[in-house]
Formats: sequence, structure tokens, C-alpha cells
Amino acid sequence: MTTLTINPFFAARMMRAVPKVTAKREPIFAKLPLAPVNSSPVPHLTSLYHNPRAGEYGSRSYPGNCGGNLIKDLVLYFRPGLVFDPMAGSGTCKDVCDELGIPCLSYDIHEGFDACDPQAFSTAETFDFIWAHPAYWRQKLYADDPRDLSRSPTLDHFLRRYGQFIRNAAKSLKPNGKLAILMGDYCDREEGFVPLTFHTKRLAFEAGMVQTCTDIIRFSHGASSSRKVYRSSFIPGLHDTCMVFEKPRNR
Repeated sequence: MTTLTINPFFAARMMRAVPKVTAKREPIFAKLPLAPVNSSPVPHLTSLYHNPRAGEYGSRSYPGNCGGNLIKDLVLYFRPGLVFDPMAGSGTCKDVCDELGIPCLSYDIHEGFDACDPQAFSTAETFDFIWAHPAYWRQKLYADDPRDLSRSPTLDHFLRRYGQFIRNAAKSLKPNGKLAILMGDYCDREEGFVPLTFHTKRLAFEAGMVQTCTDIIRFSHGASSSRKVYRSSFIPGLHDTCMVFEKPRNR
């Protein structure tokens, strides 16, 4: 007689009933701490970022669109002369910069530009500010191009290419230039918890960059996951994290 070995955690998860949603769910409003008064040009920009309106930037129907308000506030705070978005998506960062009258170059893998290619970036120290909202590893396939980060065959392969992108960005920044990356953590069915914010910092530090300000925890208003019902039990992530790194003048 053959006995089938079944993962008890997977079996228990599949036996759970799908939760029933009997009433319309509304967002829960939390009282944020009062920020200290300082000379910041953007006083509402703190470590907790809350803006339910996406703004008229890019296309909200585009996969992975993050809205442009945070980008706008960062650009207003750091006041760069030239901005670069090497993972442009629907052009959200470019739309923000056009509104503010700031020059911005933007490219994307859909246009054939591979930000993870060591030859993709200029080796000259060109940019004051680089914005990046990278595709996550196999969470949502972003482009048909096999070079797309989301199509990396393994997490290690993803991290190697992601690290190359960060090194590319560091080389093309002017001294004291800023690299802002919006990234989140998540659970993968095979790898388990994937701490991409940790890996982002590790790779940036290895590239010789330093963190220039506190993490900015951005509340994920409008995420597609908030409209779904899941059979499994987990602690939902309701935010992503913006990390801002600086290229030191002496490197």
C-alpha cells in the first residue's frame, strides 16, 4: 500500500473555507504622530506617507503604477537639476518632472532599455536624482522581455541583476546625487518571505552608497490585493518602503 506524503501546512490551508465578505469594507483611519516643525520645503513629507489620491501622473491601469505624489514630494525636497528614471513604466516620474519644469530622462524595458545591463548607463557622473520602482521577482510578470527582472529564474539571479542596476545607478550619479528606490517585501510560495527592502539596502551599501534619510513607509492605497479574498491565513502587508541613498562626494 502506498502512502502519499502531503505537506501538512499546505493541506491545512487548502481545507480552509473561503472567508465570506458580508458587508462593504471601508478603510480604517489612523491618527498619525505630529511631525516636528523644521525648515523642510515639504513639511508633510515624513517617515509615514499617506496620500489616497494617486494624482494625474502616468496610467493607473499600468501594471505596478505607484502614483506620482511621493515622487513629486521627493523632487520638491531634494530639488535636483536633472532626473533619471530607468524603469519608467507608464512615465509617472516624467509626468511629475514635466509639471515641475525639471528635466527628466526616462527609459523602460518595454522600449528595449535594460537597466541591469552594465553597459546601459553612462559612466559619466550625470544625474542629480534617480527614481526607481523596480519589478518584483515573479510576483507579477511585468514585460515579455526575458531580461525583465520579474522573469528572473531564481531569487539569486534576480538579486545579482538588481545589484548590477544599483551599481549602474551609483556610477551615473553626481557626487551627493540621490537614488530613491520604492520596494516592498512579500511572501513567495516557494522561497517564503522575500525581504527585498533588506536586500536593497545591502546592495546599495555594497555599491558604496549611504542612506541619506529615514525610510519612508508609503501606505498602499488602491493595491489590487485589497480587493481580493484569500483562502489562506497571513498578516497582510499594507505598505511599501522608499529608501533614499546618496553617492558620497569622496567616492
